Amino acid sequence: MTPWRLGRFGLFAVLIICAPIVSQAMPQIAQSAIHYTVTLANPRQHLLHVELSLPPGAAQRELQLPVWNATYQVRDFAEFVLWSRARNSSGAVAPSRKLNKSRWQVQGVEQGGAVEYDVVADTPGPFGSQLNMEHAFFNLAQILMYPVDARDSPMTVEFGGIPAGWRVASADADDLGILHAANYDVLVDSPVELGKFQQTTFLENGGRYRVVVHAPPEVYDPQKLTDTLRKIVHAETTWMQDRPFQEYLFLFHFPPDRGDGGMEHAYSTAIELSARSLKSDPDQLAAMAAHEFFHLWNVKRIRPQSLAPVDYTRENYTRALWFSEGVTSTVEQYALLKSGLMDQPAFLRNLSEEITALQNRPAHSTQSAEESSLDAWLEKYPAYRQPARSVSYYNKGFLLGILLDLQMRKASADEGTLQELFLFLNQTYAHKGQFFDDSEGIRKAAESVSGADFSAFFRKYVSGTDELPYDDSLSWVGLRVLSHEKVLSDAGFRAARNFDTAPAVVFVTPEGEAARAGLVAGDAIISFEGLSVSRDFETHLAGRPVGDLLHVRVRASTGAERDLSWKLVARKTTEYEVVEVERPTLQQLLHRKAWLGGDAPTAPSAGKDKLQEARP
Repeated sequence: MTPWRLGRFGLFAVLIICAPIVSQAMPQIAQSAIHYTVTLANPRQHLLHVELSLPPGAAQRELQLPVWNATYQVRDFAEFVLWSRARNSSGAVAPSRKLNKSRWQVQGVEQGGAVEYDVVADTPGPFGSQLNMEHAFFNLAQILMYPVDARDSPMTVEFGGIPAGWRVASADADDLGILHAANYDVLVDSPVELGKFQQTTFLENGGRYRVVVHAPPEVYDPQKLTDTLRKIVHAETTWMQDRPFQEYLFLFHFPPDRGDGGMEHAYSTAIELSARSLKSDPDQLAAMAAHEFFHLWNVKRIRPQSLAPVDYTRENYTRALWFSEGVTSTVEQYALLKSGLMDQPAFLRNLSEEITALQNRPAHSTQSAEESSLDAWLEKYPAYRQPARSVSYYNKGFLLGILLDLQMRKASADEGTLQELFLFLNQTYAHKGQFFDDSEGIRKAAESVSGADFSAFFRKYVSGTDELPYDDSLSWVGLRVLSHEKVLSDAGFRAARNFDTAPAVVFVTPEGEAARAGLVAGDAIISFEGLSVSRDFETHLAGRPVGDLLHVRVRASTGAERDLSWKLVARKTTEYEVVEVERPTLQQLLHRKAWLGGDAPTAPSAGKDKLQEARP
């Protein structure tokens, strides 16, 4: 097999502009077949009034409100629809009825008509839709029904009842704040922010970037934020040799202490990071931005066939989230390294932590990366997240991305790389508007890039549960993995959280301190030491000294709240660390430089004893 090489492109001097997704504000649409008017009816009560204008067509039409959007969980947005009614073209009431929990049928609209309804929007965060007195943020699939027979029609959205001083920001918005999209899929892939936000712009690698922030000005540093984003977009567009847009929108929320997260879209991303997290660990922001920005290729354009087209009525199952999400995390780390926002020691520390996280989950020997991808729809159930039940396709996918990169390099003398793999996928699929065949498509691409047979790698480590070949892969760059026991403080329970909900206790150590204090499975953890619970609460707990007294407020399934206190006890765990092999060869150091960059090692003058001097 002739390996596919980066040399097919030659040296690139300008970025390829390719936008297979019809995009961004489209004022060229003179008349929209479907028009929505979204009125901010009552911000205090989070109430929206939506009117959907139907053009002439069939006498009987069906309308669907998606059951999922923005993350792989069925959330049944129809829960928040208070009422609906239909009118014909003359304004008279048209017969309508509900077919199931999220689909409606209207009749007598062959000459056109309208459907209107009230919906409550009070789900905060980048995965939600919320209207309040301060601002509004919408993932439109959560509030807009679509005509089933006209999902591919051009669409516009106009907002009414906007408070004085509020503006509209969206990748689909024109200068008047009206959204234009080629179809429903494009429309709902562009979140909307309305409010008195701060906005900055910058140019990089030929693209224009808007940065919209809803937060008090004192919470963040606008110049530092812009500088960070500039480095990230430069690193990733250069790495991909591509920029499939002219303008891209970053939407940021920095609430005081709410949970953190980010959501990718084709021409924008929405990221929420609590002000408390931003202050305590500012590096999180760069990592989240690098991850979500790279999704504009991986997931949004380089997409598994199993996710195309989106089925808004039920789960879209795929075996490839380990690649679409997990390997995006791999590239996120590479981008931070190449942009100078992370150094090599920090990169290797993070790699060590990811190995530790996987190896300490018993389910790594029973659930494969593909099975974890399929089971993504179970993540809303706290019990599923127990270490003995599941592994994260983010975590294992990240590690598979590292190992796949090293194995391709090893097979091709550093010519076939993860970067080459993405360039191949971008040219073969994204630029042609086509989709790859889940894990099988990635395997074939890896073989085309490297010229090697990767069937065993995918059988053992992607669809199988064999122990990952850390040392075999890392030896190419003069590294290996050490393990040692470590004593941590143990709170005596396991908890899992879903979005911004309070963490739910899924396991309590029998006869442990927490159990004796009265903690039971099903309790929701409201606060620790009087402070709201952060996303990484378990990490903070593990870092506290053994013997510390823990004060917790919990809410029982009945709604009753109570305060509990108990001492943290000692727990032994295994920690894994990526270290340099003893006396790495010059070739290994050169391979590491090709992998991670950095200064070229100095050749030793003579003898193996001098190899220590060649370390970067």
